[in-house]
Amino acid sequence: MDDKPGLRERKKQRTRAAISDAAIGLFLEHGFNQVSVAQVADAAEVSKRTLFAYFPSKEDLVVHRLADHETEAARVVRDRRPGTAPLTALREHLLEGLRERDPITGLNDHPQVLRLTRMILDAPSLVARMERFKNGAEQALARALRETAETPELTARLAAVQIVAVQWTLALDNTRRLADGEPADVRYAGAVADAEHAFALLEDGLRGLAPRR
Repeated sequence: MDDKPGLRERKKQRTRAAISDAAIGLFLEHGFNQVSVAQVADAAEVSKRTLFAYFPSKEDLVVHRLADHETEAARVVRDRRPGTAPLTALREHLLEGLRERDPITGLNDHPQVLRLTRMILDAPSLVARMERFKNGAEQALARALRETAETPELTARLAAVQIVAVQWTLALDNTRRLADGEPADVRYAGAVADAEHAFALLEDGLRGLAPRR
């Protein structure tokens, strides 16, 4: 069976990508707060109505690029190998991300990635939108813990809050160091040591999370 998207869906994907590319280009050149939605629509050659059909808010023009990461921790927990504890799977995934310089870990010093990160941190509305993103990550992870590790609801919620907070804190630490000029390759060893330390602390407090059967 052919799983490729149909012509209509491909057209929608191209339109969405064109709007996003136009928006990010303008935001990086002029600043997020200095660019209006009307300017983005004009640059993408679509109406404001069409733009809002794809992106409900101006902030979504930026944050949607991270959308896959909102449920990433939950996917890692669901897809972990039999006999592997959730924290072990999440630790291994983070270390792999650091090795591969995944931008979500904060350990990517490509100039455009750094500019985009600075833009997000400098715009209060984007910081607030990222907080909603973080809450979504916590909720998704809590569901995954409940469903795959038979974790009680409160325990799952408390664990998810701690795990996501650790991941975000580590990423922000890396981001700030790179923004201050430290090369990713120089920061790598310290980022790994910090991640190992953080997960060791989590394991001490969250040792009750069961491995997958």
